[in-house]
Amino acid sequence: MSILNESYTLANGVEIPKLGLGTWFIDDDKAADAVKAAIEIGYRNIDTAQAYGNERGVGGGIRTSSVAREELFVSTKLAAEIKDYDGAVAAIDGSLEKLGLEYIDLMLIHSPQPWDDFRGGDYADGNRQAWRALEAAYRAGKVRSIGVSNFLESDLDTILSTATVVPQVNQLLVHAGNTPANLLAYCASKGILVQAYSPIAHGEMLKNTEVRAIAGRYGVTVPQLCIRYTLQLGTVSLPKTADPEHMRSNAEVDFVIADDDMAALRELQDMDYGEHTAFPVYGGK
Repeated sequence: MSILNESYTLANGVEIPKLGLGTWFIDDDKAADAVKAAIEIGYRNIDTAQAYGNERGVGGGIRTSSVAREELFVSTKLAAEIKDYDGAVAAIDGSLEKLGLEYIDLMLIHSPQPWDDFRGGDYADGNRQAWRALEAAYRAGKVRSIGVSNFLESDLDTILSTATVVPQVNQLLVHAGNTPANLLAYCASKGILVQAYSPIAHGEMLKNTEVRAIAGRYGVTVPQLCIRYTLQLGTVSLPKTADPEHMRSNAEVDFVIADDDMAALRELQDMDYGEHTAFPVYGGK
């Protein structure tokens, strides 16, 4: 059975495919073709965000694909800068309009802080307001599940203190070299499924000699090893690519990483993101 046919079940009973297509850095005018190609290959989980500027293209690819809408799982994210209820309500409707879809399968708050103050000031009240807007959209059937992204334990506690719906997902930077074990365990304790974005660390893991050596022992590529690693952690894996050959290769992960290699990958520390350190998620703060 292909990984493309496997899924997890969220706390609310909604099924989410284990492997998805990330679309960060895929231009709006190229997104439709990339999404259609992925769906043709067998992908059923497509991830975008308001901040990516490609919701229109992603939606076009979904609507013109040969697969029924209800067979697909489409995620988007509320822009990190939106920290008020009315702004969030309007933005949720904006995503539905741009995507051209009647509902979204998963919508996340993209970050607990605006990108220009990532891991900075106190946005607790703004996050609670944005969450209230997501809860309203969830109750209205505009979104089938709701969650957060880049939220640490303290950020989750802020939401949980007033939430009527516990976040079903937390999308995090998780890869061999950066495995936030405590945060993963905390999410699991709350019934929150973690999605791993940038499982290949935006390509930086291709340079890691230890990861390359382990991949060599299994006769797989570094991306395949990295994707399999995040899957064995129990997370959804969201590798980004617009290349159909890479999409196919990324889904060929029907091997099992042995316990000792999993332990080595878990303990690996490699968070040198090179030129990508300029982006808040890689730069940390």
